[in-house]
Amino acid sequence: MKRSFYHYVQTLKEFSVPNPEAQLAKAISDDSQFPKHSETYHDISDYLENNAYYITNMDLFDELWDKYLQNN
Repeated sequence: MKRSFYHYVQTLKEFSVPNPEAQLAKAISDDSQFPKHSETYHDISDYLENNAYYITNMDLFDELWDKYLQNN
């Protein structure tokens, strides 16, 4: 079964050395409105662009999305 992007990024939030990916994963985890069950780039990128104060550069999301596709 394919996991959602949200569930994929949850695996990234516990790095012992903080990095941008782990920080974004933590922010997504703390966002109660994040579309947790979505598997589409369009839905998630629209949400982040329009609602998420915690992401200032969508390039980081694009990198995570590519990793999500490779590892899912």
